[in-house]
Amino acid sequence: MGEEGTGGTVHLLCLAASSGVPLFCRSSRGGASARQQLPFSVIGSLNGVHMFGQNLEVQLSSARTENTTVVWKSFHDSITLIVLSSEEGISELRLERLLQMVFGAMVLLVGLEELTNIRNVERLKKDLRASYCLIDSFLGDSELIGDLTQCVDCVIPPEGSLLQEALSGFAEATGTAFVSLVVSGRVVAATEGWWRLGTPEAVLLPWLVGSLPPQTARDYPVYLPHGSPTVPHRLLTLTLLPSLELCLLCGPSPPLSQLYPQLLERCWQPLLDPLRACLPLGPRALPSGFPLHTDILGLLLLHLELKRCLFTVEPLGDKAEPSPEQRRRLLRNFYTLVTSTHFPPDEKTEAQLMSGTAIFEHRGSGSHIHTVQHSALLSQGHQRRQKMRSTRPSCPEPATWCWGLRNQAKECVWWPCSWGFGGCCCCCLPRVPAMGCEA
Repeated sequence: MGEEGTGGTVHLLCLAASSGVPLFCRSSRGGASARQQLPFSVIGSLNGVHMFGQNLEVQLSSARTENTTVVWKSFHDSITLIVLSSEEGISELRLERLLQMVFGAMVLLVGLEELTNIRNVERLKKDLRASYCLIDSFLGDSELIGDLTQCVDCVIPPEGSLLQEALSGFAEATGTAFVSLVVSGRVVAATEGWWRLGTPEAVLLPWLVGSLPPQTARDYPVYLPHGSPTVPHRLLTLTLLPSLELCLLCGPSPPLSQLYPQLLERCWQPLLDPLRACLPLGPRALPSGFPLHTDILGLLLLHLELKRCLFTVEPLGDKAEPSPEQRRRLLRNFYTLVTSTHFPPDEKTEAQLMSGTAIFEHRGSGSHIHTVQHSALLSQGHQRRQKMRSTRPSCPEPATWCWGLRNQAKECVWWPCSWGFGGCCCCCLPRVPAMGCEA
């Protein structure tokens, strides 16, 4: 499986676990959707080796070849998902989270009962077509990062309090507690009820709205993978401005005709200017005039307690190199490195990260990334270690090597380091400097 561009090729396979019958196969090449399908013999071999291990009570979760990484995952002993990626250096964690999002999308649009109790394979294949658009957006070069962070992609509107007040009034008028304002798949504002939605539906619902073709209004049946996986709800969407949509999650009422256009115009027509100010927030995420250093090329801010994140690689709207696609790939890869290597998610203590940011700084000419800084990704255990160091003199060097990582140092690579309570930063240095701070 050869590479196509820097993004590589991704193949996603979905099979019925009991029979091994393929339900669908989706692909992307170089970050774009592709029609390439794997041969049936390859699909059978990948599923066969997984089933062979299960028969011997061995769980096969991942494998690597010279140019491909493969991850298997079974759900409810009914659905098996397999993903193959030729992207260089991709981690199993990233592919595992991709499979979790894919299964969540299948439950969101088909329901858990249809997936765990397969009565008619051909009918299930037909029903799953409704999820292709959403699943393809996971495989492609998306501008969102909720699939990786498992947090809701958000933006900061310039007049957030005004929009929040209008949203609460609209929710009261419609009699539903679950209302949000979404721009290009990112949440601008939402009611308290919407924020109480569990994972993964809190991430999937805005992503679904952003992946659908433009439409004035929709009445979409959805299941909630966490809150209501077997009983469907109605997702109503109303387009206020291009790429800016109002979303409601409700039961049999209210009817769509009751909301559009009378109630919609009465509640939102007076706020036309604040709504227009939200349109540039799709790629930028931050309001115009937000103070940022001109060297910052990308930003990732996480609030893991609230399960929300802010992600942008165009904070200043500039056209400097590297391209937004390259920045996005670098920032995602760096987050994956930190999460999977330095703060393993399978250890509960190390996974409780209070908040975090990742900043790309660009200095000099061309597309050379000179400095990467990652702040506040501190686990509880790491915070305790930082307190123990607080009595030491400050390091004379720009930074000291992160605890337990100095033995992994190699020449001319990115160096993880940590000191001074601010978190971690990574500096590209030609060699390990002599340190005098007992790092």
